[in-house]
Amino acid sequence: MRNYEVMYIIKPEVEEEKVTALMEKFKSVVEEKGAEVTKLDKWGKRRLAYEINKIKEGIYVLMQFKAEPAASAELDRVMKINDDIVRHMIIREGE
Repeated sequence: MRNYEVMYIIKPEVEEEKVTALMEKFKSVVEEKGAEVTKLDKWGKRRLAYEINKIKEGIYVLMQFKAEPAASAELDRVMKINDDIVRHMIIREGE
């Protein structure tokens, strides 16, 4: 298994309970593929470095997990189709 880290930004107008639900949803997506989530950290609302689609701030979330490549591919697919995610990036640690 490989170590991965994903940082994603949720739209700022999303309610707190939906943010928690999204965090749990993405966690369960990787766990269903046999991954182990080692860290799930909500950074809170922060200003973006630059405006993205007229959005100036977002809710940052960091998740680290150990998984096979299929789990990160599935997470990427799910995040791309979610309208509440402004931007996301998945990296493989150790390279």
